[in-house]
Amino acid sequence: MKAILNISENNMSEYKIITTEPGKDYELVDSGESEKLERYADVLIARPDPQALWPKKLSVAEWEKANAFFKRVSVSANWSTKGKIAEKWQVEIGGLKMWVKLSAFKHTGIFPEQVGNWLWLEEKIKNSGRPVSVLNLFGYTGGATLACAKAGAEVCHVDGSKAAIGWGRENAEISGLKDKPIRWILDDAFRFVQREVKRGKLYDGIIMDPPSFGHGPKGELWKIEKSFLPFVEECKKVLSKQPLFFLINGYAAGYSALAYKNNLETLFKAYGGKVEVGELTIKEKEGERLLPAGIFARWSSV
Repeated sequence: MKAILNISENNMSEYKIITTEPGKDYELVDSGESEKLERYADVLIARPDPQALWPKKLSVAEWEKANAFFKRVSVSANWSTKGKIAEKWQVEIGGLKMWVKLSAFKHTGIFPEQVGNWLWLEEKIKNSGRPVSVLNLFGYTGGATLACAKAGAEVCHVDGSKAAIGWGRENAEISGLKDKPIRWILDDAFRFVQREVKRGKLYDGIIMDPPSFGHGPKGELWKIEKSFLPFVEECKKVLSKQPLFFLINGYAAGYSALAYKNNLETLFKAYGGKVEVGELTIKEKEGERLLPAGIFARWSSV
């Protein structure tokens, strides 16, 4: 019996590649061989990035000019520095001022690839013509929270890390947003949403950046393969009757952006609007090469 394979093509016109370009306080100087070289203000940082599966452009000598290196040796991993580097320093990115710190797990407190999403959120809020309440889950150091507050929204920022909450508050202060209506909540994101459902609290926009694995402040376990689907469904219960947007980010979770997109189809069917899906990237300082830095799916009513 001859097998018949039916093939369909989808031009994926809604699939987007969102790119953060080099700027005054941040640029991707070079990448390759599972590393990236970045400039935050006047500080050069070299750290691992498994997505950089290509040769470096710059010489070893240029990479060795970095002020800080994140290295893995045997079972340990930490930063090493050359010369004196401040414990933290300010940068302006995406119209927001934020503190950079060399923290554990190779992070700096900023995900530059998110600038495109921040601008999208600002646009949706400003163009809505009405008061907007936003719930930012796994909010980390507050980039999306500050973007929404800057645009005039009331924001509830939830994270399970006390250090991240404090960092976010510091970012709000230097961005001139300290007095904006932001609630900083130290809590397990899933449990917080469940309580908001019981309280009848509703939000016009939801943002989430779920990790692949993690723990809440009281040891609550999060595994994306088990927790994500019921979490998203619970979040939909706190959407207002006229929701504005729902944004899902993904970083190092191993899933396709289409997996996130499929969770937003029910919103499209219920409210119309538009669902977009794609990749977040950062453009190198020289040339056109893009570093993949995450995925996203987002729905908006307008």
